[in-house]
Amino acid sequence: MDYKKAAAGVLESIGGKENIISAAHCATRLRLVIADNGKVDKKTLENAEGVQGVFEAQGQLQIIFGTGTVNKVYDEFIAQSGAAAVSKDEAKAQGARKGNWFQRAIKTLGDIFVPIIPAIVASGFLMGIMESLKFMVNNGFIELDSTSSLFVFADLFSNVAYTFLPILIAFSAAKVFGGNPFLGAVVGMIMIHPSLQNAWTVADGVQTYQEVFFGLYEVPLVGYQGHVIPVIIAVWVMCFLEKRLHKIVPPMFDLFVTPLVSVFVTGYLTLAAIGPLFTTVENFVIDGVQWLIAIPFGIGSFIMGGLYATTVVSGIHHMYTIIDLGQLSAYGLTFWLPLASAANVAQGGAALAVAIKTRNKKLKSMALPASLSAFMGITEPAIFGVNLRFFRPFIAGAVGGACGALYASIVGLGATGTGVTGIFGILLHLHHPIQYILTVGIAAGVAFALSWIMGIPEEASQPQPYPAAAPEAAQPAAVPQGRMVTVAAPLTGEAVPLSKTGDPAFAAEVLGKGVAVKPAENRIYAPCAAEVTAVMGHAIGLQCDNGVELLIHVGIDTVNLNGKHYTGHVVEGQRVQAGELLLEFDAEAIEKEGYKTITPVIVTNSDQYAAVELSLGSVTAKRDTLLTLAAQEEDA
Repeated sequence: MDYKKAAAGVLESIGGKENIISAAHCATRLRLVIADNGKVDKKTLENAEGVQGVFEAQGQLQIIFGTGTVNKVYDEFIAQSGAAAVSKDEAKAQGARKGNWFQRAIKTLGDIFVPIIPAIVASGFLMGIMESLKFMVNNGFIELDSTSSLFVFADLFSNVAYTFLPILIAFSAAKVFGGNPFLGAVVGMIMIHPSLQNAWTVADGVQTYQEVFFGLYEVPLVGYQGHVIPVIIAVWVMCFLEKRLHKIVPPMFDLFVTPLVSVFVTGYLTLAAIGPLFTTVENFVIDGVQWLIAIPFGIGSFIMGGLYATTVVSGIHHMYTIIDLGQLSAYGLTFWLPLASAANVAQGGAALAVAIKTRNKKLKSMALPASLSAFMGITEPAIFGVNLRFFRPFIAGAVGGACGALYASIVGLGATGTGVTGIFGILLHLHHPIQYILTVGIAAGVAFALSWIMGIPEEASQPQPYPAAAPEAAQPAAVPQGRMVTVAAPLTGEAVPLSKTGDPAFAAEVLGKGVAVKPAENRIYAPCAAEVTAVMGHAIGLQCDNGVELLIHVGIDTVNLNGKHYTGHVVEGQRVQAGELLLEFDAEAIEKEGYKTITPVIVTNSDQYAAVELSLGSVTAKRDTLLTLAAQEEDA
């Protein structure tokens, strides 16, 4: 590859050096903070020499070049542009600051809710199951002992995450705002204290009022079960106070003065002002959404179903958890989630049409798994990797989502929980499973048909117009013909598809096919005899003697840690034998920093193989086979 040409192509496509704030790189990607994203020619950039993919995340323009290439392109890019070379965490911070107040607020909401989604999903699933069982028992479809411990306990567990939701939100918000998460949890506990009237019983009338601010006015002593916005605002206030008290309180008094003052002041302000005020704001938002959905003939839902995918692209969808939780609290169902499910599976249907229709093998191999991921509710691979790239499938998906949302609105479909869309979303709609199946079926079917009819620009579906890179001095060994090549597991844990990583580049297999491992141990071993081609603290590149090129990437976005919590045992250019220790990491510490430790193991030259077979489930390092690759058959 001509690295100078590659760097020049990137520089030209992004609007020149005047449009660059800073530049950094990780093991696979050039990470740029851009002054004006409107000046970036994404289509030209995607077709630039050596570029494997382009997407935006964390306020950065991320350009994928692959292991061993990105650092060389980066050096040329810095030389040509004169851009400020910064660390990865500095680039992330600059990217976060670059957005406007609304973008920063949306990102903050995402950071708060993402960690607690598993708890919400667990309760939502169980609520759906229990509601369905009760329906079938009450209507005589099945006989079930509703007094058994299994039934009673399951019913008890089903709503626990929603009952104590303020505590979960408060704990997560305090971590995001830089405060003590346990003090945040205390604020959440105050807001649902048993002495307060349950928020779900206020329909029977508020029983107790309390004068505040020395008799200035009265407030109802009502809890905040099911509320979101008041909790977030209250915890922000607590963190604001805590951080400033840490600066002014003498160290010998800090341990007891700061927590006491922070919690007491925040608690009083919350019950006296923050809670009543922002509950009104939240109710206004929920009522507005419900009004939109309730527009006759499903017009409002049709519009939002069509726009939903666009909000995913912009990141606005992170705020929708507030709508879901608010509706669940107010109505017992969320009518927003079926709309989201329709929009998500529609993008999957559009990508599936591309996968079936295209003659481009590389595009087909990308579009098919991306579509399946969207059907599971994870749309980023389909949207960023396929549909948005060719635009017509994206429009087809938007129309399909609109049609599915229209049907859901007409039949009044609601979900018993939140956090899960796509195929598994039916578990939140067991009270009306047929309507849900028809909703997602209409969405996916319309999107598939339109995407098939509209097609994609023929020139766009073809391989990049650049010639293959000329061989360099140190080329990998020739791929063996007519046999299978295996790769042992480099770490112990649970092997899952790349779609489970949550990273659009890995999930869309932009960097190559492979598998991800949820680590059970904190060591990475060489899966084969190899030469170490890249060492990035959190990631290691290997050129195996059997011809396989591997990238082992420990964690998602862990580049921002700059090697913190990682201990390397090899250097670039070193020869290693199968089973040799490459890297150690502190999984617990990494997760406390807010990063996932799931580890993609990517075959970066997978296009040289006829097939890549994944071994999913439990794997043991050095012992079990993780990947099996079928070598290309030699042309006759």
